[in-house]
Amino acid sequence: MTRGASGAGHPAFLRIPPFPRARPGAVIEAAPGRAAGTPEAILAQLRRLRVGGTFWGAQPALPAARDLVFAARTRSQLRTMLSAAPADAEARGIATRAALPGLLAAPDADPWWLAAHGTMLFADAEDEIALVAAIAGCRLRLFGTGRFAGLGDGSDAAALAATVDAELLAGRSYRDPFTDAPTTLDALLEQFGAWRRLIDGNRDVTRVLGVAGWKRETVEALLWHGGAGPSYRSSGSAAGITLLWRSRVPPAILQAIERDGSAIGEIEDGFVRSTGLGANCVPPLSITVDRRGVHFDPQQPSDLEHLLEHGDLGPELCARADALVSRIVTAGLSKYGRGAAAIARPAGARRHVLVTGQVEDDRSVQCGGFGRTNLDLLMAARAAEPDAYLIYKPHPDVEAGHRKGAIDDSVARRHADHIERETPISALLDMVDAIHVLTSLAGFEALLRGKQVVTHGVPFYAGWGLTHDLGPVPARRTARRSLAELVAAVLIVYPRYLDPVTRIPCEVELLVERMIADEAMTPSMLERLRIAQGKVRRSLARLGIGR
Repeated sequence: MTRGASGAGHPAFLRIPPFPRARPGAVIEAAPGRAAGTPEAILAQLRRLRVGGTFWGAQPALPAARDLVFAARTRSQLRTMLSAAPADAEARGIATRAALPGLLAAPDADPWWLAAHGTMLFADAEDEIALVAAIAGCRLRLFGTGRFAGLGDGSDAAALAATVDAELLAGRSYRDPFTDAPTTLDALLEQFGAWRRLIDGNRDVTRVLGVAGWKRETVEALLWHGGAGPSYRSSGSAAGITLLWRSRVPPAILQAIERDGSAIGEIEDGFVRSTGLGANCVPPLSITVDRRGVHFDPQQPSDLEHLLEHGDLGPELCARADALVSRIVTAGLSKYGRGAAAIARPAGARRHVLVTGQVEDDRSVQCGGFGRTNLDLLMAARAAEPDAYLIYKPHPDVEAGHRKGAIDDSVARRHADHIERETPISALLDMVDAIHVLTSLAGFEALLRGKQVVTHGVPFYAGWGLTHDLGPVPARRTARRSLAELVAAVLIVYPRYLDPVTRIPCEVELLVERMIADEAMTPSMLERLRIAQGKVRRSLARLGIGR
């Protein structure tokens, strides 16, 4: 059975939102027997999560005086409803489909939004908004015959439970929309709730600027608010919030946004990003959206910093975080993919220290590195670790020939015992005793592996009691967090993730499994072109051309 259809040929009450470019599988199948759960428990869950029907629909501004909702199939039925309604029905009415003069039209609206706003719903007995209204506690007046006729005026708890049983439990089985494996209705509803929270969180986003076309392929679903989506043009509406991939927005446009006083948020890559480099135009499979600032700029607060300073990261989240760390470390996963097998320690029992280069014109370095370069970091690490076997690993985007931050080998070897280009960062982190970073995510990945981390800049994970910090950590970071709490905030709560197989938003655990299974993505033509372009640049640089 296809997703979104029930055995009677009408749309199922539970349907996956039509995220841009999504390709999910079926979630509901007709089956003998019944799904696990009681109608009463399912009702409580539906009320809490507000899912079912087209919950991704619009949420228009509705005047307080408009409190009668008319969900009619035709104008003729609407006239019948109006004749049965109070005398001032037109002045108080909202029409969801067919409309007449005097009624406020609210097509394609979120039924839960309408039910919460209305004091009474007039609906065709076949319309699923009737079930939403009954669950939400809105009074009903039904017309005609249909699958929800038994709800009556919506006040009969037994009738409501029987309808929920017939719609969601009797003769139903459920499948995970990501894996097609059998799942429970309870688990599926929680996933629907996560989609509801994502969509609702995007409803005030009117403009998204600086997102390249090749990134929109995956980013759009994570920013979708149920309608056509936000505008990617700077000339779009300045109402609501404008999200920026700031490094890609021209200065003149940034100045114009600041002048018009628009609310601004920032988008950046997530911390488990993709299989492949962003510099090679591999679209991200996770992003962060920050309305206070951006996580890598310690000079201003961010949503992530606020979460770590004030958030309730309780036992359930921490248990998920512990399991996630174990899975990531065991599989050798890092931001850009999966690592290789364990490697030997080249200097035996001697202390091994990794120094990671970064892209020097990257905003995280500009904001949190306080003017230090890769060479500054390497020299400082050698001064701090005079007897260690020092390994320098250039940043992969720099090595790919696309970004700034290269150190000549002859210079690097004055301070490092070895320059490592080939071994994946995860394997190096497993082998070394410590790591020195400016703001690199490698420091966070080293914490997952129980390594000592020395920060010379101020990355987002500095200042919480888990790192040795040499940079000017903001005084506002006073909380002391466990590794599980840090991981819960950084990898579970803060970012957004997209499943590369179904192209629908998912939890971090699913993306991690996709990456481990090499299901994260295949190279596009643009990616192949960027890889070739980087090779040419590196070849010219070795010949001293183009520097």
